[in-house]
Order: sequence, then C-alpha cells, then structure tokens
Amino acid sequence: MGFIFSKSMKENMKNQQEFAVMNARLQLERQLTMQNEMRERQMAMQIAWSREFMKYFGTFFGIAAISLTAGAIKNKKPGLLVPIVPLSFILTYQYDLGYGTLLQRMKDEAEDILETEKSKLQLPKGMITFESLEKARREQSEFFIDK
Repeated sequence: MGFIFSKSMKENMKNQQEFAVMNARLQLERQLTMQNEMRERQMAMQIAWSREFMKYFGTFFGIAAISLTAGAIKNKKPGLLVPIVPLSFILTYQYDLGYGTLLQRMKDEAEDILETEKSKLQLPKGMITFESLEKARREQSEFFIDK
C-alpha cells in the first residue's frame, strides 16, 4: 500500500512540476508581450510627437523663410538667408523622423551594432549578478545580520 501511495505522490509531484514550468513559461510570454506592447506604444507616441512638431516647425520655417527672403531682397543683404540653412536641416530631420525612413535606418544601424560591435555594449565590470547585488545590499544595509 505504501508503494501505491508513493507512486501516486511521485506522479502528483511530476504533474505539479510540469504545471509550474508551463505557468512560468506563460508568465514570461505575457511579460514579453506586455513589454513589446509598451515599446510599440512609446514608439507610436514618439512618431506622433514628431509629426505634430513638424506641423508647427514647418509653419515657423515657412514664415521665417518668406520673411528672411523678402528682407534679403528688400535690403539687398544675402546674409539674411543664412538662418534658413540650419532651420532647413531641423525641418528635414523632423520630416524624416515623422514621415520618412529615419526610424528604419536607425533600427538597421542598431542591429548592425548589436551584431558587429558587441564589445561597445558591455557594462563596466560585466553583467550584474546576484552575488554583486547582495554584496552591495549588505554594504548599504544597517539591519543586516550575518549568520
């Protein structure tokens, strides 16, 4: 009878372990999905912000370009056109970010860095470990009792 009970306990234990592994995997998948959703929403907000900024800056740039051009022609001072150059770079950047391929190019560059320049991504003193965290916690804690 003890053998049957023991066999049943082992089977129960095995089922519980399988359930725990499946549950942990499901939880990890949910966390990854949630993190990706948050990342996508943040990127959408960044693109939307860039497009909105582009509208206001585009209006400012248009008014400034017309005013500076009119002033340069009226006063015969071509130097008044100089501010249009840096403003046009800002406008072009914002347009590329909001409507162009800048984000795709940045993604491609980031992937290239991850593949070919891995050493530049390493943390000082390497990855954080449980032991290094515990050591820092013990050094900072006033209530730590060493057993």
